[in-house]
Amino acid sequence: QVQLVESGGGLVQVGGSLRLSCAASENIFRSYVAWFRQAPGKQRELVASISTGGSTNYANSVKGRFTISRDNDKNTYLQMNSLKPDDTAVYYCNVIIHFTAYWGQGTQVTVSS
Repeated sequence: QVQLVESGGGLVQVGGSLRLSCAASENIFRSYVAWFRQAPGKQRELVASISTGGSTNYANSVKGRFTISRDNDKNTYLQMNSLKPDDTAVYYCNVIIHFTAYWGQGTQVTVSS
């Protein structure tokens, strides 16, 4: 069982930045990792991902503003710049290891206008 713990969420003003972190209980360097978000009353949506080969993918709504990365050990990050009120949501870390998907508990991001 892989444990994921997100951190870094909070309240920020429009145009501000936050960096989310996700710490896994085992090495995730060669795993698929992603960040999702879910706003109140909306479905969970993919924000950004890194494939096992290192290719990145972003939702159109965050391209040019968000950057996903991971280190060579247990951590993945989501750098979020130029934040907008529509970015307000609970952000979840997702990792797929040995064909099993794991989720963190989520971290709240609130962007105030």
